[in-house]
Amino acid sequence: MPITVIRNADVVLAWDDATHQHVYMPNGDLAFEDGRILFVGRDYAGPADETISGTGMMVMPGLVNIHSHPSSEPMNKGFTDEVGTPGLYNSSLYEYLPIFRPDPGAVHSCVKVALSELLLSGVTTVADLSMAHPGWLDLLAESGMRVCIAPMFRSARWFTKNGHVVEYEWDAAAGEKAMTEAFTLVERAEQHESGRLFGMAVPSQIDTCTPELLKDSRDEARRRGISWQIHAAQSVTEFHEITRRHGFTPIGWLHEQGLLDDRAIIGHGIFLDDHPSTPWHTRRDLEILSETGTTVAHCPTVFARRGITLKHLGRYKRSGVNMGIGTDTYPHNMLDEMRLAAYLARTQATDPRSLTTTELFEAATVGGARALGREDIGRLATGCRADFVLVDITHPMMRPARDPV
Repeated sequence: MPITVIRNADVVLAWDDATHQHVYMPNGDLAFEDGRILFVGRDYAGPADETISGTGMMVMPGLVNIHSHPSSEPMNKGFTDEVGTPGLYNSSLYEYLPIFRPDPGAVHSCVKVALSELLLSGVTTVADLSMAHPGWLDLLAESGMRVCIAPMFRSARWFTKNGHVVEYEWDAAAGEKAMTEAFTLVERAEQHESGRLFGMAVPSQIDTCTPELLKDSRDEARRRGISWQIHAAQSVTEFHEITRRHGFTPIGWLHEQGLLDDRAIIGHGIFLDDHPSTPWHTRRDLEILSETGTTVAHCPTVFARRGITLKHLGRYKRSGVNMGIGTDTYPHNMLDEMRLAAYLARTQATDPRSLTTTELFEAATVGGARALGREDIGRLATGCRADFVLVDITHPMMRPARDPV
């Protein structure tokens, strides 16, 4: 296979094994072959079939987006930007989201728009949490991205008739059937000729899945060695529903059921037992997440639109919680998502030191990769996948390039 070398880049954001962090390497080279990195350093002296000048460029690892809904969210643009149900703590989940359902043609268009936005914002790996749809795998493969296919399944649908009470329509058998179909789709993804698709198990929401569906899907995910993600602690309404059903917070109940570990991902994880909107008699949720190695997928934009925020990214990270970043909603712009995550964290803490750019970038790269069970992405190191981004740091928007990240 041909060897390609990016030579003498102004900056290479390389992985330092000694300190376990990204470091700036001035005037660096990166060589790769057949999709894998052969060399990261200075003065590459090996063979090269193609050389690309790195002058004026920063080479950085591709960003890892661990929570997105490309097949549906672009359709909501201009409809749900400023809505939230007052009687359900300003969530848009129960009254508005069930209204919008794109037709098959729109689904394909949504996916293409979302993946294009992700690529333009530096994402090379994305977790696509969607309901299965025809042609899904081939459509994802066409993008050239590395995609974790995450077909969602559930036992119930939610709805509200009056804007202040959420009801659930249950069909446990349908949930089990959808789970079986989801794992079959994951198998197909792993066998796809592109070699860039892999899978994850996603019971949709903690409040729409039976305990049996959660346990069965977690057991099967563990057997297959794949990650498992669930929307949990994402609304005040859901928090109260789970405490009513089980006498535990959402995080506490998942832990009580033995569902949390280092391959479990909590979609959003905002409303813990110490959140101001959901005070509870315990103060264990953050500690549980840290002790179990569970990842939280932080997606600030979709909640900030409704005046809601996690309290806060820096606090979670410094409590030992592995954090990843997701876009969830439109626009699928990972850089904007990261920037907002930083500003919200510092605002919540009233302290500019509460979250560093280093910590934020770690969450958007190796933090997300860790959650997906991938030590070969999210970093520029020998043997890793050649998933990287070239950034023109001579562009006026990047000047002065004292600290490009």
